Amino acid sequence: MQLLSSTLSLTRYSVKGDIAEPVMDTIRDGLKNHVIREIDNDPAAKSVGWTTSENPFHPNFDAQDFVFGTSLVFSLRIDKKSIPAKIVHKHYQMAVKKKLAGTEREHLSKNEKREIKDDVLHRLYVQIPATPSMYDLVWHLEAGDLWFLSNRKEANEELETLFSKSFKASIVRIFPYTAAQFLSGLAGEKIDALHKAFPAAFDGGAHA
Repeated sequence: MQLLSSTLSLTRYSVKGDIAEPVMDTIRDGLKNHVIREIDNDPAAKSVGWTTSENPFHPNFDAQDFVFGTSLVFSLRIDKKSIPAKIVHKHYQMAVKKKLAGTEREHLSKNEKREIKDDVLHRLYVQIPATPSMYDLVWHLEAGDLWFLSNRKEANEELETLFSKSFKASIVRIFPYTAAQFLSGLAGEKIDALHKAFPAAFDGGAHA
């Protein structure tokens, strides 16, 4: 569980949009409907879904508690398979040789080669186990705040997509600009000025 680690990487989000009533039923259904799908012994190369923080390989959002006071704690899990290119090439060449052995030809067509490669990848992905990665998150319901324990680009992008699919609400990453826009209470001319702001380069050198 990342929350118990001595060092953490954290991205803060603001939750935008209302969760349909009853809120807890909507959230639980969203988690269950998008729970991680196991892809060992499966040709899929990647799987992304929710899991429980305490039991990430046997998630059960009905039996396992993820509510702590006014906060929710669960995890994003990303399973990926990676096959070295040399392994793919080896099995591809073996399959091509076997295919040609049953013909009188010296070469295969592009479509035949593509079919062979697809078949090789399918067989290899079924055989290779997936490598899992877990990322805890804490959702403060009343504050509309979400802490995601990762700064990895891929993980953050997967979180943003899956959150929207699961709960029909969006999350906005909080950095200085979005903090000023959503959390500072700016209004009127000040918020208009913020929308017109643009990045500027500063010369770090000294001037007389």
